Amino acid sequence: MDPRDEWRNPDTEALFEAVLTLEDTDEVARFFRDLLTFNELTELGQRWAIVRKLEDGVPYRQISDEIGVSTATITRVNQWRQHGMSGYRLVLDRLAGSKSQ
Repeated sequence: MDPRDEWRNPDTEALFEAVLTLEDTDEVARFFRDLLTFNELTELGQRWAIVRKLEDGVPYRQISDEIGVSTATITRVNQWRQHGMSGYRLVLDRLAGSKSQ
């Protein structure tokens, strides 16, 4: 197994399959609220907000001030956005496509 794929295991695969069964945003919200602590959920929301702001060309300092995260966190998110597994890009493109329809 590629060392970069060590995070993929039977438990994470089962989680991904569980997410695929959810039918709408209310179901997703209910599942994630049960699955995650308040802080974990807040942090995930912040990361997604960072990605969207980076896509809009918002400067790091402004993102930091608006979201209340460090520029180091923004840098890490941006590294995954640019050099990760293209998951952010996949969702951003799909959301953009659904808005234009």
